[in-house]
Amino acid sequence: MRVAGLFGTKPALLRRALFSDGLFVKIARFLFTFGYVLMKTPSSWSSKIGFILSAAGSAIGLGAIWKFPYTAGTNGGAVFFLLFLLFTVLVALPVQLAEFYIGRKSGKNAVDSFKALSSSRIWPWVGRLGVFACFVLLSFYSVVGGWVLNYVVHAFTGEIHTGADFEALFGATIADPVGSIAYQGLFMLMTVWVVKSGISDGIEKANRYMMPALFVLFVVLAVRSLTLPDAMAGVSFLLKPDWSYFTPQSMLTALGQAFFALSIGVSTMITYASYLNNKQDLFRSGHSIMWMNLFVSLLAGLVIFPAVFAFGFEPSSGPGLIFMVLPAVFMKIPFGSVLFAVFMLLVVFATLTSAFSMLETVIAAVIREDESKRSSRTWLIGTAIFLVGIPSALSFGVMAEVKFFGKTLFDLWDYMITALIMPLSALSVSVFVGWLQNRAAVLQHMREGSTVPQAVLILWLNTLRFIAPVAIVLVFANTLGWI
Repeated sequence: MRVAGLFGTKPALLRRALFSDGLFVKIARFLFTFGYVLMKTPSSWSSKIGFILSAAGSAIGLGAIWKFPYTAGTNGGAVFFLLFLLFTVLVALPVQLAEFYIGRKSGKNAVDSFKALSSSRIWPWVGRLGVFACFVLLSFYSVVGGWVLNYVVHAFTGEIHTGADFEALFGATIADPVGSIAYQGLFMLMTVWVVKSGISDGIEKANRYMMPALFVLFVVLAVRSLTLPDAMAGVSFLLKPDWSYFTPQSMLTALGQAFFALSIGVSTMITYASYLNNKQDLFRSGHSIMWMNLFVSLLAGLVIFPAVFAFGFEPSSGPGLIFMVLPAVFMKIPFGSVLFAVFMLLVVFATLTSAFSMLETVIAAVIREDESKRSSRTWLIGTAIFLVGIPSALSFGVMAEVKFFGKTLFDLWDYMITALIMPLSALSVSVFVGWLQNRAAVLQHMREGSTVPQAVLILWLNTLRFIAPVAIVLVFANTLGWI
């Protein structure tokens, strides 16, 4: 009846209107375009807090929980912590905000973002270097993730108990070639499974619950560790500087840790920021991420080092420090075995949050906003990363004697990423945003969504232009013996 009312008593008019070449082609073109747009629509964050927690998860991860304690332990404790704090505030944070600018301003992946903001063919190589770094970093990072997963199994099978030799257990765990590769593969499988679902449905949803739970349990653990006998010796090691450890190498290591801790120099923050709208306060987000990272790093130190001195471990025990110390701490707590299992599950989550950002950076650069390719490319690249990571998984067992420049492959990748690529990439970003982008345009964009005073914006930009690059260059020059 409604059709008849519209076209009168002549249905032929309706058929002619619907199936005439002009209208039919227009409808078909519209439907095809709409479907194509749906497939091509890039991912985005569903909330401001989702981005902050995900970026914080990327920054914290094992950087604060695993890497900071053993790196601080091998570099003098308090001196390293002070250098790490200084470099984080004066260098890493300004560069992080610069990466936020590149990502949000362009709305593109790590490579195309530089293409969008510069006509030069040189600068996209900074993004490519970051993507490469994420690929390599995840290949050996997934090995550590596999260790964490293995320790979850240890906890549930009763191998973590009072009186156990935790040093021997860790040695056996990392030396087992089958177990190391199997758990590394499981870790990569979990990473791929989340990332293939995209930003809001995968990464953001996972981080919304993982990070708060980790914070709470870490606080509880720090309180218990501080009540152990001789705990104050550990606190002194972490907070009272011994300036004999103040060396060019410790400075470079602290600089690398600052970048590693905030995920700077590997394009992850560029990638994550590309999914933001202009309502996000980049300054508030950056500061929230930084302070959460510093807080968790401090908590990790207050958990680990009091226990190190209480139980007679060496603070310079290296990458296995948390795996040897934390079980001993939990065994001093009622229901310690159960709580250790829960804690290691949360550490798995924290580890995965960093892995998500690394894999997402590579995937975003490959699919170039075409979400229809996400699932297949994620599986393909995830498999490639797993295969590349196998020699790193064997670096503590059957390939322990295979050395490059005096380092195992695991240690070589670690050094190359944190001591070389991250600082060089951060230097490039600081020059690109601080000197090559239009000053007024940068300040205007960073003001969007933010209520910070103009003076703060100018202070950030000047820090990015002068302090950050000078600090990076001086540390490198000192390390190389140039000054």
